[in-house]
Formats: sequence, structure tokens, C-alpha cells
Amino acid sequence: MTEYVCPSEELERLLFGIRPRLHRFCARMLGSAIDGEDVAQEAALKALEAFPRQSEVHNLEAWVFRIARNTALDFLRRRNREPVVPVDDEADFVDPYMDTERGLHAAESLRQFMRLPPSQRASVILVDVIGYSLEEVAEILETTIPAVKASLHRGRERLKQFAAEPSSAPLAELPDAERQQLANYVDRFNARDFDALRALLADDVRLHVRGERRFGREVGEYYTRYAEIFDVRLAPGIIEGQPVALVYRDDVLSYFIAFDWRDAKITKILDFRYAPYVFESVAVTQLAA
Repeated sequence: MTEYVCPSEELERLLFGIRPRLHRFCARMLGSAIDGEDVAQEAALKALEAFPRQSEVHNLEAWVFRIARNTALDFLRRRNREPVVPVDDEADFVDPYMDTERGLHAAESLRQFMRLPPSQRASVILVDVIGYSLEEVAEILETTIPAVKASLHRGRERLKQFAAEPSSAPLAELPDAERQQLANYVDRFNARDFDALRALLADDVRLHVRGERRFGREVGEYYTRYAEIFDVRLAPGIIEGQPVALVYRDDVLSYFIAFDWRDAKITKILDFRYAPYVFESVAVTQLAA
């Protein structure tokens, strides 16, 4: 007997399977691997919320990527500015465990995609990065195959022109106050003083980890889980110009945690423990402890 699969379960399985590709798409649409993971998660939640109201979805994967495309464009409208993805060439120390050349190339690639108009950007990403056919891209973008071909040709030509230009990656340095905040966080974590870290949380703090979002007091439980893990060590770093905690497990750099701060309080935590694919698109710089 064939096992019946609930349509919502089918969607959940699909979202799990395509998550790295969904992130690659969103990261290049936004010019940021960190924002890309945030938007990929938002798109997945929108798909799960909208699915019960859909009478029929002909191509589930194309439908999800269409939601991701629209979510990314909405994010860019809210941001209302072109992003800068800086590489810190003047930091104290570049981590030896990361493929630095690969990371720098990936970060530069994100910047170049952002110079394309959205239609060209989406077409090039979906064909050349994700690997979809022209027919599949036309369905995702709700356009014609000739239109996809035209956008793809123009986008590829412009990317070739950009590649011939000298790198214009801006340098980034953390202000002293941000460096000190990050250093204090890392020191307290490595000392396993989790009560001190809970005291740094703003009342309206948000936590994003493993596709879940927690708010306010619920975020305090996040440190309860880390208190049970003994092979984790943090180091201060910079990714995309943002202060991050680089996470080592058994002395191997495994993932990172990003933060938003306001008045010396943490307002947002993005923990990438369950999203190792994000490392594909970032240049990692470790700061001196």
C-alpha cells in the first residue's frame, strides 16, 4: 500500500531539502548571506502559512521560490538602499581554518549581483547558481522564456564587465564600542557566565535559530541549551561588516552567531548552528581576542 503523504508534510520536506538553495538565491538577491538566511526563513514561514489557503499548487518548488523572490524584493524596498558587503582587510587576524580566497570571492560575487536590475539578477541566479532550466525560471518569475533569455543574456554580459573592473570592496572596521561589546560577550560566554549574558538581552530581543523565532523572555532559554554543550568556544570576528561570534567546536570553526545591539543591549540574535551552508557566501575575519 502506498503511504499517504499530507500535502503540508510534503511542503515541509521540500522546504528542508531546498533550504541551502533557497539561501543561495536570497543571499544573492540581497547581497548579504546574513540577510539572505533571514529572508529565506521568512519566505518559508510565508509558504507554510499560505499553503492551506491554496486550492492547487501546480509546481510546489517554483511556488516557494516565487514567494522567496517577492519576499526578497519586499525586504529591499524596506531597506531602501543598496547594501554594502564589506571585507575587513585591516583586521588583526584572518582565520586560518577558513578558505579565505573562496570567502572573499564569494563576498565579491554577492556585491556584483546587487549591481544588476532585479529581473536580470533573479534570472542569472536561478539559472547559473541554482541550476534551473529556462522553463522553470519562467514559471518562477511568471514571465516568458524569451524574457528570461533576454534578462539572462544582459545579466551575464554585465557580470563579465564587472569582473574586469578592479575590486572596489570597502574596508570595514568595528568602532571601539562595538569591539568592546563583542569582546565582553565572547569572554562571558567562554567563562560560561550565562546569567551575565541573559542580563545583556533587551526586553524586546528576538532569537532566530533552526528555523524558529523566539521573543522576549523566551530567549533566555537559549543559554540554558548552550550550558549543556561543553565543546564550544567563541572568538570575536567580522562578517559583512557586522560583529559576530565565531563558534569553534573541538577547535574547528563550525558556524557563527550575529547580533544587533541597541544601547549596549542585544536586540537580535541570529544563530547559524543549523545553517552551515551560509559559510559558502561569506568572507570571515577573526579579530584578536
